Amino acid sequence: MNAIDIPILSVIGSYALLIFPLSILLWYRIPIVSTAIIAVIRMSVQLLFVGFYLQVVFNLNNFLLNAAWLIAMVVVADVSVLRHCRLKMKRLIYPLFASILIGTAIPTLFFLGPILHRPQLLDAQYAIPIAGMILGNCLRADIIGIGGFYRSLRDNDKAFQHALAQGAKLQEACRPFMKDAFQAALAPFIATMATVGLVSLPGMMTGVILGGADPMTAIKYQIAIMIAIFTGTAITLFLAVRMTLKSSFDTYGNLDRGMFKLNP
Repeated sequence: MNAIDIPILSVIGSYALLIFPLSILLWYRIPIVSTAIIAVIRMSVQLLFVGFYLQVVFNLNNFLLNAAWLIAMVVVADVSVLRHCRLKMKRLIYPLFASILIGTAIPTLFFLGPILHRPQLLDAQYAIPIAGMILGNCLRADIIGIGGFYRSLRDNDKAFQHALAQGAKLQEACRPFMKDAFQAALAPFIATMATVGLVSLPGMMTGVILGGADPMTAIKYQIAIMIAIFTGTAITLFLAVRMTLKSSFDTYGNLDRGMFKLNP
């Protein structure tokens, strides 16, 4: 059994639900109404574009085309992290790209290989949605972790310099800030893992059930993807911090404040 298709008129009708959140925003005069409307429009256009493109990708199921799409997803995530963290791209874009690529590739390939045993490792039907779920969580964690790490270093420069003056190496002086950044970035997902299935049915499990699979199959998929997401998030965050350190400090161990955009 396949998932029930939704007629296009029903999808259009779903926009009527926006009356409720927009009315609340207008009632309390919260100044994000236009931002919310633009976000809905962008979401709709982007998903329609992706839907048309993925139909072509799924039909062709070409290894190079699938790989190119996955790399494009990593590039978009790379740029998005730096923008949201308000860090200048020129300095950090390449090491951050490498960290996101590695952190996404390891759990994705493990999921497709040893877990699903796909004959074609980058099978579009599995590789793109699985990598997307892992990448989306890495994106959120990186924004919290990397942004928090560098802002904390900037705002607590005296403590950092004191550690260097006492003979600590750069990575040793950064360790307390890394610890706080990792905790802030990973804690939300750890809390989600601790309550999954009790508070809500997560995305992959819901999708597999709607696709016609039995609940136990859906649960096995969900367990595997949660572990893959947690692994990818931890790897990406660890590599992102470690690989951007060299380009963020001068030879004397001073944080380059030019890496921050105006408006902290």
